Amino acid sequence: MPSLSELVRSHTDLDVDDVAWLQLLQADWQIIADLSFADLVLWLPDREGQGFWAGAQMRPTTGPTAYVDDVVGTFVPAGRRPMLDAAWTQGRLVREGDPEWRDDVPVRVETIPVRRGARVIAVVARNTNLLGVRTPSRLELSYLQTAADLTQMIAHGYFPDQGPRSDHADSPRVGDGFLRVDAQGRVVYASPNALSVYRRLGLSGDLAGLSLAELTRQLVPPRRRPDEETLSAVLGGRAHRDTEIGSDEVSLIVRSIPLRPQGDHIGALVLVRDVTDLRRRDRELVTKDATIREIHHRVKNNLQTVAALLRLQARRMDSESARAALEEAVRRVGSIALVHETLSQAVEEQVDFDEVADRLGRMVTEVSAVGKPVLVRRVGSFGVLPSEVATALAMVLTEVLQNAVEHGYPEDRAGEARRGEIVVTARRLVGRLHVSVEDDGQGLPEGFDLDGSTNLGLSIVRTLVESELGGQLELGPAPGGRGTRASLDVPLD
Repeated sequence: MPSLSELVRSHTDLDVDDVAWLQLLQADWQIIADLSFADLVLWLPDREGQGFWAGAQMRPTTGPTAYVDDVVGTFVPAGRRPMLDAAWTQGRLVREGDPEWRDDVPVRVETIPVRRGARVIAVVARNTNLLGVRTPSRLELSYLQTAADLTQMIAHGYFPDQGPRSDHADSPRVGDGFLRVDAQGRVVYASPNALSVYRRLGLSGDLAGLSLAELTRQLVPPRRRPDEETLSAVLGGRAHRDTEIGSDEVSLIVRSIPLRPQGDHIGALVLVRDVTDLRRRDRELVTKDATIREIHHRVKNNLQTVAALLRLQARRMDSESARAALEEAVRRVGSIALVHETLSQAVEEQVDFDEVADRLGRMVTEVSAVGKPVLVRRVGSFGVLPSEVATALAMVLTEVLQNAVEHGYPEDRAGEARRGEIVVTARRLVGRLHVSVEDDGQGLPEGFDLDGSTNLGLSIVRTLVESELGGQLELGPAPGGRGTRASLDVPLD
């Protein structure tokens, strides 16, 4: 399904500011669809003047849809739907005409010109499914009257509002709680859901006739409500924005849309939503995240303690082979500690592995290669990895780098090692991570066979790559015939 921007570029002469206006309208038109009990379709004028393109569509959550199928991207030639043509050319709401029949369903159609400044830039068609129509309740009449005010504002260029947009992802919807206030901010009508929300705050009677801002001041302690200007503007219905208020037990979001169908302020639509459970879950998640980070921090500290004890033990060993084995254990524990240190600073159980890889390269060359001037350089990016993948990969990378440093650059007769370079290349492709570690050292010994190798480090690498990561490992000569190349292919899904 093409996007609004794609359709505008392909078929219309609308400019960037026109598109921005239509996108602002789209951001709020679920409210209009729900208040209207009707489907909304945004029709864009063809640049050749031959008709209209359906640029966007919205179905109501409060009533049956008039469109079973999506219509976005379809074209209606000029003259086929006279109400579209009339709204576009005359710049007025068009309600005349008999219901249309679609799949044995009678549909009432109204067309609304979308005005920006002095120009009509599009047309919104409001399509109401008339099956099961009955005498509307007071709630439905209030919805429909508010929808009529908003459509008048669209036709006169007063809606959408260009002020700052809400930063609440859980902004109230029509069904959460609907209030209509007059120009003085007094409640004219409150839906049963809105009344229930305020009764949770402590209201004992009805809302009708009360000043919403003044009532909220009485029910909400000062520390749980916004500044006085915001409170008066939103709850008084004078500002197109939202705010969060509540008591110690209840949290709610209040959103206001001022109504001025003919230009003068006549009141506002106010939506309220009880978000107490959402805020409680947010607090639980914050506590859980902090606990997890603290656990990672303590695990890192414990691993570093273990590494320090192993290092002390290594210094007391008389056997060179035993000392080397303990130093290898120190490096392995250190690589795991490095991942936990990164996780202790992260909000989620994800690791930016580039930083880990760079630190592992420095650690291996500094600790394992004293006197061996080897540079480890990274090319490409590992990206963000899940913690379980990062831990195993850190161990693998440590062992491969350690082998490259120790066996690739032996000392000469003067006791000096040749300066070398190890390049770690990482790239992500189609759900997989490809990693190569390539050195310019002396290469593999003659007759080397990975399957027959008894080296502990390589055994650890193979087990981690194949069992833990579900990947593949290859070890062979580097391209060009000098040095060694280890290649890893690991799935990320």
